[in-house]
Amino acid sequence: MSLEKNKANAIAFYRMAYEGKPSEAIARFVGSQYIQHNPHVADGTDGFISYFERMQAEYPEKSIEFMRCIPEEDLVALHTHQTWPDDDQYVTMDFFRFDENGKICEHWDAIQQIPKASKNPNTMY
Repeated sequence: MSLEKNKANAIAFYRMAYEGKPSEAIARFVGSQYIQHNPHVADGTDGFISYFERMQAEYPEKSIEFMRCIPEEDLVALHTHQTWPDDDQYVTMDFFRFDENGKICEHWDAIQQIPKASKNPNTMY
């Protein structure tokens, strides 16, 4: 298992799905099983594809920037900055588990909206 390969594949997988190609992302990067822990997305590959196809249809102008990517053992953590319509911005942290064949098989995430004002001068990155 290559940490650098997992890191590159996690970024490519998420970017491809986020930018409107979830079926291709699943075909290229996911193994025989996909366990989803986000309560807003149905379990399995069909739920993933359906969710990201809907997001692309409803919000085609959304964008994502990958701020950090941290691989460890069979996990990769992504720290991203998402911008949605009306300058609605979010910090996300996604965790992907890879199987013994180097394919993504499980996902967790946490999402926090970036407030318009902050009590300190630090960014959320």
